[in-house]
Amino acid sequence: MERENLDYAIAMFFTCIEQEPSFLQARKFLRAAEIQKFKKDGAGGFAHIVSSATGFPQFLSGSAQLKTGKFDKALVTAEKLLRRDPLNMRFVNLLARAAESAEMPEIAIMTLEQARDAYPDNAHIAETLGHFYTRTSQMREARRSFEHLCELKPKDLHALKLLKDAMARDSMAEGQWEGALEGRTFRDHIRDADEAETLERESKAVRSERDTEALIEESKTKIETEPGNMNFRRQLARLYLEANDFENAITVLKGAQEASGGDPEIDRMLSSVYVRLFEAQIEELQEAGDADGAAARLEEKEAYIFADLNDRVSRYPNDLSIRYDLGCVLSEREDYDAAIGQFQQSQRYPQRRTESFYRLAMCFKAKDRFDMALQQLERCLEDLPRMNEMRKEVLYQLGLIAEATGDPATALEHFKDVYQADIHFKDVAQKIEDAYDS
Repeated sequence: MERENLDYAIAMFFTCIEQEPSFLQARKFLRAAEIQKFKKDGAGGFAHIVSSATGFPQFLSGSAQLKTGKFDKALVTAEKLLRRDPLNMRFVNLLARAAESAEMPEIAIMTLEQARDAYPDNAHIAETLGHFYTRTSQMREARRSFEHLCELKPKDLHALKLLKDAMARDSMAEGQWEGALEGRTFRDHIRDADEAETLERESKAVRSERDTEALIEESKTKIETEPGNMNFRRQLARLYLEANDFENAITVLKGAQEASGGDPEIDRMLSSVYVRLFEAQIEELQEAGDADGAAARLEEKEAYIFADLNDRVSRYPNDLSIRYDLGCVLSEREDYDAAIGQFQQSQRYPQRRTESFYRLAMCFKAKDRFDMALQQLERCLEDLPRMNEMRKEVLYQLGLIAEATGDPATALEHFKDVYQADIHFKDVAQKIEDAYDS
């Protein structure tokens, strides 16, 4: 593996886990080698589609083995599928189910943790990992996983309940209360009535001003107890935002910046607070009839966003999501060459891969580089097997480029694809009518 002879390394690691399924270290190296090879081969979103199709018969076999109680065989089948594509979530989930059925939850946890590194914004992974941590009594990890789930789905009451349960169990574990769980309700295990009341406030979809104030004070106390826990600081900032107290939210997040020594998530949250402050001020000026003042404030907002993104890109050059955001602003400013440079890097970020291709295409189109724009749009289509809004937009743009390059027949085919899926999409109906009338 160190010599990058990955095929041979994978074969040897696989032999290890076939002989000894619980050999976690070998399994960990196996997955690392598989992921390294997958990325080295330049595989992306389209590769997941291909692997799902070609591996479907084997996937069905693994599912059947699970249903018939052949858990060890199902585990081997899942591993063989992951050799094809170690980041295919269908295969990852099959392995997790097989490991759970074989009473080897540590295998599922290890695999899901590696998937989480590849897909940090995947809520399903966060929730599944939280459940596995809970089953293996790793309550601190379960709590962190459910905290992340709540950050991804802040309005999801189910996610919030999972977090509350994990917080309570984590507190019990710290106080060595595990034995008291049997036959008692969740509320019975809360340390005191104050904590129960806090959890009830947090679970409300709509909170009163009094509830918010109480939660703010409780968050301050948590920060004093655990000043290094950034989740408490983010929670306090969100509560201030809920109360439209932008000044205190900014103060909290600036303190979090200093305490963390540099955290891109905190910086992103601070930036969003400033933007919301600008928007509130603009709305206030518009309501007061001060159109000039609102326009000036809007210019300040746009200047702030641009300067802030440039600053964050310089501080976190490897955070590709920031590069994508900066590329969008640069393209809006018609600085297409600079935008192209950002999108060429952000296409390596899985959550923005397809959008980066599309944005690149639009930059090339604006520069009349139609051949390059076509290449990027075709890459988009590879990642969009189903007809959705993005695929319709890509097909529509392909039609426009075909029109611009004097190929009306190809343009019509692209417009027809959109028309058959959504007759009301932009002016595609008119384009079809014009084509048939001519």
